[in-house]
Amino acid sequence: SGTVNTDSATFAFSSDAGANLECSLDGASFGSCTSPKDYSGLPDGSHTFAVRATDNAGNTSQTASRTWTVDAVAVLMAAGDIACGPAGKVTSQTCQQMATSNLLVNEAPDAVAPLGDTQYECGSLSEYRTYYGPSWGRVLAITHPTLGNHEYSTSTSPTDPCYNAPSGASGYFQYFGNAASPTEPGCTVNCKGYYSYDLGSWHIIVLNSNCGKIGGCSATSPQGTWLKQDLAAHATKCTAAYWHYPRYSSGGAGTTFQSNTNSFWQLLYNAKVEAVINASDHIYERFAPMNPNGGLDRANGIREFIAGTGGKSHHGIVSVQPNSEVRNTDTFGALKMTLRPNGYDWKFVPIAGSTFTDSGSESCH
Repeated sequence: SGTVNTDSATFAFSSDAGANLECSLDGASFGSCTSPKDYSGLPDGSHTFAVRATDNAGNTSQTASRTWTVDAVAVLMAAGDIACGPAGKVTSQTCQQMATSNLLVNEAPDAVAPLGDTQYECGSLSEYRTYYGPSWGRVLAITHPTLGNHEYSTSTSPTDPCYNAPSGASGYFQYFGNAASPTEPGCTVNCKGYYSYDLGSWHIIVLNSNCGKIGGCSATSPQGTWLKQDLAAHATKCTAAYWHYPRYSSGGAGTTFQSNTNSFWQLLYNAKVEAVINASDHIYERFAPMNPNGGLDRANGIREFIAGTGGKSHHGIVSVQPNSEVRNTDTFGALKMTLRPNGYDWKFVPIAGSTFTDSGSESCH
């Protein structure tokens, strides 16, 4: 009984020796069955299982039943490079964090993934409260963030906008609280920032691509060791992952930072992860499924999305990369991932007044 996030169910039951058992699902005709009785591929909604027994004399028992609700489809919305700071000016091309946050409020997803560089320029707590808070902070209760580089920005130069800004991404960890690093309750500075959670029938992994801040990103680093353990513990689920710096990008970040996340990709590919979502480049881009070396692999590859479209500004294309299927450089919005038990649908949702979109579907490996 109650609500479950899986589209399958198993029922065990028994009767006196020699009795014939009959089962029914959702009011259908009773049919002969044995225990356990398995069902799969159940649609979202309420379901009722019923079982009865008939003895050799033709006497039928009272029907035993169980009602439950399947809610296995979940929606995740993601974008990065989001809120301007005090130096920002709202124009059609900059500081559109309120417009993108309106999408989150109107679409009412189950979870929101800010993909790093959530608050410019330095990610101080006061900046979060003043700029991010009134926009994306409206969905803080369902937010599962990851870190970009601006969360860590600080400087000893009096001419730098981040002069004497707090170090260790303390503004980020204080603002998002335990959601920012759930394995370290109460941590407010220099926290790990990598973790995982379940969403509907899916497993979601959040990584920290600021490798120099957390002991590295290699397979043998603390984060890499944790990732291997987390993947092994959730091997049966459809899985997606997100972090800030993309492994591949037709913007500048994919060339600058790609070596940082090689190990992420290899470990995720080995575990047959479905999709990776990144930001850093202020563009939208979708790649075909690829292996860790960037080769096309439609059978087992990871599909990468870049959604650096959260509101700060736009970037251009530097060099179109192999297997890049869709690119856009002038539209703010968010990537909507509808996660089903055996696959997912994606849709880029633009802010009001914009028309670019991109959508499709994929099955889990």
